[in-house]
Parts: sequence; C-alpha cells; structure tokens
Amino acid sequence: MKRTHIVGIIVIAVAIAAIIGSLSDSSTYANFTEAFENQGREYHVVGTLSKEKPTEYDPETNPDLFVFYMLDKDSLEKKVVLHKNKPQDFERSDQIVIIGKALEQEFHANQILLKCPSKYEDGSPEFQTPEEIEAKKVTV
Repeated sequence: MKRTHIVGIIVIAVAIAAIIGSLSDSSTYANFTEAFENQGREYHVVGTLSKEKPTEYDPETNPDLFVFYMLDKDSLEKKVVLHKNKPQDFERSDQIVIIGKALEQEFHANQILLKCPSKYEDGSPEFQTPEEIEAKKVTV
C-alpha cells in the first residue's frame, strides 16, 4: 500500500469519528431531573411558567438577561436564566420549550420557544363548505 493511501484511510477514519462524536453531543428532550443529573449537557426541557414566582427583567441594566421559574412536565420547578431578551407575550404562552444546560441549581437557556394560546378560543374550528363561505361573502 502506498503512503498516500494510508494517510487517506486515516483522514477518513478521523472524519467518521468526528461525525459520530458530534451526533452524540446533540441535545435531546428531557425533564429537569435528567438535565440536572447531567449538568453541562444541552437539553430541550418542556414545561409551563410558574405563575407563583416573579419574573426578573430589567432591559436598562441588561437587555439580554431574563430570569423566570418554570415547571417541567413532572411539575418540578427550577429557576431558568435566559440569555436573551424577554419574549413578547411570554406570560400568555401555554407551553415553553427551553434549550440550554443545567449549571449548579439553575438552568441556563440560550433559546426559548413559546406555544401561544390559540386565536380561536372556542375550541374546534367550524367546518364550512365553499358554498357557505361564498354566501357569507355576499351577505357581508
């Protein structure tokens, strides 16, 4: 075997190892218990805002620091430090997904996703035929 073939095989092996290593570092969904057992690893935690505790946000001091308390799906409450500004309509959200790492007794999030309440509060949407839609257009 030529020396260039051996070097090529080694380069390919290192590339494959790097790809496999990066896949194992990808974040997964978890609850606070799992996230705090594996501190420093990135997780997605799903939960709701704890309305009993106050939120802390002072845009004049630090616009990229928002602190709140969240209950995960197992009703475990933890302090969350979001390193971004406070999302619009945060208090109105039904569900929160935070992405970040547990550090000591706090969860430090670098991203947040909000599931906002439906604009259609009456429940299921009303089914209408094309004829009914046209009839409403004419009468309106």
